[in-house]
Amino acid sequence: MITEYANRAPWLSRRGRAVFVLAAAWAWPFVSHGAPEEGVVEMNQPAAIEFPAEFFPLLPWGRGPAPDQAGDPVHGLPSVAECGFTLANFVRPEILPLCAQVGLKAIVQPASPVVGRDEWTRLSAAEIEERVRRMIEAVGDSPALLGYYLIDEPGASKFPGLGAAVSAVRRYAPGKLAYINLFPGYATIGAPDQSQLETGSFSEYLERYVREVRPQFISYDNYIVQYSQDLRDAKRAAAYYRDLLEVRRVALAHHLPFWNICSSNQIRPFTPIPSPANLAFQAYTTLAAGGRGLSWFTYDIGNYQYRPIDKDGRRTPTWRYLQMVNRQVRVLGPIMNRLVSTGVFFTAPGPVPDLPLLPGTIVEAVQASRTGPGKNAGAAEPEGTPAPAVMVGEFVDAEQTTYAMFVNLDLGTSARVVPVIRGAGALEELSPENGTWSPVDLANGLWLVAGQGVLLRHR
Repeated sequence: MITEYANRAPWLSRRGRAVFVLAAAWAWPFVSHGAPEEGVVEMNQPAAIEFPAEFFPLLPWGRGPAPDQAGDPVHGLPSVAECGFTLANFVRPEILPLCAQVGLKAIVQPASPVVGRDEWTRLSAAEIEERVRRMIEAVGDSPALLGYYLIDEPGASKFPGLGAAVSAVRRYAPGKLAYINLFPGYATIGAPDQSQLETGSFSEYLERYVREVRPQFISYDNYIVQYSQDLRDAKRAAAYYRDLLEVRRVALAHHLPFWNICSSNQIRPFTPIPSPANLAFQAYTTLAAGGRGLSWFTYDIGNYQYRPIDKDGRRTPTWRYLQMVNRQVRVLGPIMNRLVSTGVFFTAPGPVPDLPLLPGTIVEAVQASRTGPGKNAGAAEPEGTPAPAVMVGEFVDAEQTTYAMFVNLDLGTSARVVPVIRGAGALEELSPENGTWSPVDLANGLWLVAGQGVLLRHR
């Protein structure tokens, strides 16, 4: 129906029709198609959670501070807010007033789980709904309350029970989030009866999750950037891109936002530590793929080294790196929230095999190098050195203005990026520091430090 309408619209160009179809298809489920029968509450379909466009979820993943430590300015919730987060760690209900005081939204995680991990497959749907209802009543309301923590990394066998819990949250706390986070695609050793996913593939895991749980969003974690030695192990690094694109595909197909959980600690003793480059890379690739939320594992919990807050409650250099990245995402997030993701592409040959390569609908090509223009261009690099790989995310807004985000995928060097945009029009870049737009100087190109991204507007 959408495509047929676009084809019959003489005022739309060929490019405009393509953009219209993509944007309208994304928005279609949010358009009223007639009211349900009186007294009937429709709970059998996924329904995206909707937040104000100005709010971009930035979550320090993990159990929040104890009530007697929550107000500490160095490692408590004031520190979480100062670090640029918009959400508090999973908090107990009694901490909600402090969350509101420091300007944070919060996902509540009561001291005892509403449903234990082994109970999701044993309890009936009615029993799960009753437990969720009691939890919601006990928590009460607060201007800081965003939603309720249900479970982290469930196998597929728990999906029916989680479907009952999500339905209960939608019924008894409309507009609040039922928080579930999923495994990454590499949480499997092959056979369905051995896999943590409990399915034959990551795609099946995601599709069953949407079908059986009917969620409000998709959240997943992936720490391959560090497991792949800052992407130097291309075979392992492929799992990062593969998961990101597959979650994006399923989220778009079912009109759901997705969040990515990235690593902000030394995930294992043999992996690299957090750096400005690998933190920025994880944030900007998520944004370029159309992600609508970002979580960092971990802030202050566990035995992980080089986390933002150490075991003695002191800030580490990672805290400052993360603050810088979070500040940029907070500038970009409200703008990205108003855009529809229409494509993801990579420069050839791509950082890993089997990725979608340029040209795209908006960006025809990207010229990338490690040196600037002039007679000595390229002199610092040995002959045959491959150009820096670049990721391109394409977007459109409600006024049909097009956007593209470019990400330097090299974690070792800066890159000069010169985009080739289809069609005439002004090209502007957004400052992630203050949110202002300025003309792009294509003669000098766009310089991106390692892992950095930039958003351009074409109009």
